[in-house]
Amino acid sequence: MSETKKTRTQTAGRRSQLPFWLVGIAVVLVAVNLRPGASSVGPVLAELQAGLGLDATAAGVLTALPGLTFAAVGALAVALSRKAGINGSIVLALAVVAGGLLIRSLVDSAVLFLALTVLAFAGMAVGNILVPAFIKRHAGMHLPVLNSVYGTTLALGATLPLLFGGVLAGSGPAGWRLSLGFWGAAALAAFVLWALLALRAGRDPVVAREPGRPKRARMWSSPTAVALSIFFGVQSMNAYVQFGWMAQIYRDAGLDQGTAGLMAAIIAGLGIPGGLIMPALVARSPRLRFYIAGLGGFMLVGYSGLLLGPDTLPWLWALCLGIGGFAFPTALALITARSREPRTTAQLSGFIQPVGYLLAALGPFAIGALHDISGSWTLPLAILLASSVVMVAAGIRAAAPRFVDDELGTAPKPR
Repeated sequence: MSETKKTRTQTAGRRSQLPFWLVGIAVVLVAVNLRPGASSVGPVLAELQAGLGLDATAAGVLTALPGLTFAAVGALAVALSRKAGINGSIVLALAVVAGGLLIRSLVDSAVLFLALTVLAFAGMAVGNILVPAFIKRHAGMHLPVLNSVYGTTLALGATLPLLFGGVLAGSGPAGWRLSLGFWGAAALAAFVLWALLALRAGRDPVVAREPGRPKRARMWSSPTAVALSIFFGVQSMNAYVQFGWMAQIYRDAGLDQGTAGLMAAIIAGLGIPGGLIMPALVARSPRLRFYIAGLGGFMLVGYSGLLLGPDTLPWLWALCLGIGGFAFPTALALITARSREPRTTAQLSGFIQPVGYLLAALGPFAIGALHDISGSWTLPLAILLASSVVMVAAGIRAAAPRFVDDELGTAPKPR
């Protein structure tokens, strides 16, 4: 048996014995709860500001919180998994998400609302980092399928609040509270089911050091890891700008609240087919770099349309930006595709996502600040146009068929 095949066999042998259908359900339950806490704010941002007395600066901070929290807390997720295991850490994360989202929908203090939002995002950050490692551990030969399930469900979780946020908010003067609190209840249900799964599966630490493995190298020394972190960061910046501001951009262009929310939902909703399509292309297509360049082209068209005529063909600009958002499931699939071992996957995810979300955190806040300073969306949209070029350049490098383990020299030694 060759060294590569031997390594793969050993890795497969270390995977837990959870049935694939249960692994799939577990991934869906956690993934669908990793985005609503962020995307549910956009459709009710104006009502939220009025209800809690948030000024424009505080609203800008709120839109920046997902990226900031994901960056700060995500860096600690791998260390947490060494103590509680992958399964236990995800259970804890879901508990924190549920508590934060439910309680924040009931408070009247803007400061307390922001603090609880940070708490909820902290739980999501842990899930963001550890779910790819959970998938790498349990997927086996079904890795592209499970990556598709993960990416699709993430997109679904981001889209549902945009579709139903306005409807729930329209139930009364405090409807925005119902619109936000609903997703805390969904996270609570996922927590209960994941707790049962964790009891069955037991502790599952995939990041413990194994005999014969070289010491950990710094991820900064891997060109693939660095390129992937930039690619992930720029596309995340665009995604969270869209979550936080796209509905408002359309409203300022003259669209009513419902239509503006629908345009934002189109952008987010296209992540669902993107989550189905892109992991398969990452796994099998030799032309991945051309597809990434095409995604950047769609983003350029979408932002150009918003810049020149946002109310002319609003659905077309939303469609183009949604297709450009296929970059997100592409980046997620590359985390597992460019790492050989579950341990490296966890470390790569723990490096890419905090660095990426730190870049993403700057986007919504800067876009909001630039809008306030300039009094229009022209300058912010021009900057988003330029970011599309950066994303494509980094994505083309990250798509090269190389493994981070090999660049770091951390692949297991022959035994």
